[in-house]
Amino acid sequence: MQSIHVSSNRRFLITADGRPFFWLADTAWELFHRCTLSEVEIYLENRRQKHFNVILAVALAELDGLRDPNPNGDVPFIDLDPGQPNEAYFRHVDAIVAMAAAKGLYIGLLPTWGDKVVQMSWGKGPVVFGPESAYRYGKWIGARYSSADNILWVNGGDRPEPAEGTSYTEVWRALARGVREGVGGHVFMTYHPNGGHGSSETFHDEDWLDMNMWQSGHSRLDAPNWQMITDDYQRIPTKPVLDGEPNYEDHGINPFVRPWDPSRGYFRDHDVRKQAYRAVFAGACGHTYGHHSIWQMFTPGRESVNFPDRSWLEALDRPGAEQIGHLRRLIESRPYLDRIPDQGLLASGEGTGSHHIRATRADDGSYAMIYIPGGWDRIDVNTQLLSSDHIQALWFDPRSGTTSGAGTVEKTKSATIIVPSADDDWVLILQ
Repeated sequence: MQSIHVSSNRRFLITADGRPFFWLADTAWELFHRCTLSEVEIYLENRRQKHFNVILAVALAELDGLRDPNPNGDVPFIDLDPGQPNEAYFRHVDAIVAMAAAKGLYIGLLPTWGDKVVQMSWGKGPVVFGPESAYRYGKWIGARYSSADNILWVNGGDRPEPAEGTSYTEVWRALARGVREGVGGHVFMTYHPNGGHGSSETFHDEDWLDMNMWQSGHSRLDAPNWQMITDDYQRIPTKPVLDGEPNYEDHGINPFVRPWDPSRGYFRDHDVRKQAYRAVFAGACGHTYGHHSIWQMFTPGRESVNFPDRSWLEALDRPGAEQIGHLRRLIESRPYLDRIPDQGLLASGEGTGSHHIRATRADDGSYAMIYIPGGWDRIDVNTQLLSSDHIQALWFDPRSGTTSGAGTVEKTKSATIIVPSADDDWVLILQ
């Protein structure tokens, strides 16, 4: 597999031979910790068929990953000492990394979850890392996977960043330095922040941070991830950015208190689609999907987090997981390394909250795409931003991934276009 790099305009990702790489990740935090190899095979094959290309997983998992053994009865460290890695545990990780590579999947590898760095109200720890131990562990795990072509390194692990110079900010820096030294040079690396925050808030200027990541989170409907992406899109120096942890499909909605009981309902596939399309059209270089049962690999009888409503096996074919692949295919269907966000395509307002519309186009005006999340029976479009006088309109259905013709559109400052159904979300393509 080819290594992943940042494109020349610093907006997107490419492979070593220059081909565009649209990051479409699935969240499988507990994959190394809770799954047998036969279960991993089922999971990875399902995700490959759904057009995911990155799997996010944690070497030292959140759910008591240092003390609760993996399915083989192994824990990652001897006597909870990061200076004594357990070879048997990491052979299991090795096998999963190799299995993913055989299927053409990258592993977004988090060396540790944040509760091993700082203890808070969620996560069982224990804290085992300071700057020096994090550096040594980072160097060890970097060296172990230095020859794995399908590793994308993800520093951090869902913990808030304190003020500059405080102790555990230095732990993450030390871990990044160790990984790079272990690998033997620069590696692709991003950082997983906590809910409502982004890597740019603390680490934007770090030379190890190749791509910014936000966690728009699971607390409220229509969290404005498009604004999070926009904020980082405008930062200097320019770096790619994406939403690395948006709302999980079938996660309870509760904007006020943990543990997110489902009394206010669940995020479903439409909520997943809205966050994905609006973030990508705002300028993101890809997107990450998650399912609430899959990230924790929940099965009945196993300790669970925040009321999962089905087993991970039952969750594999939920509609959002299938539909998110349609987004990747849509973006890849046209040249996109010069794609830009452009709300100027909207001639009569962009809406707010659940009705917020996002627009993107090729820099040369050869095409434009507008995501309409529902609640609109018509929109007014500024087609003068397109390069041709002959503009074809298409409707792309993000539920099915199908495209249908919508006739031609006049080149004008305000062309009114009737939406097929105000109850559904759509992508208008102009070319």
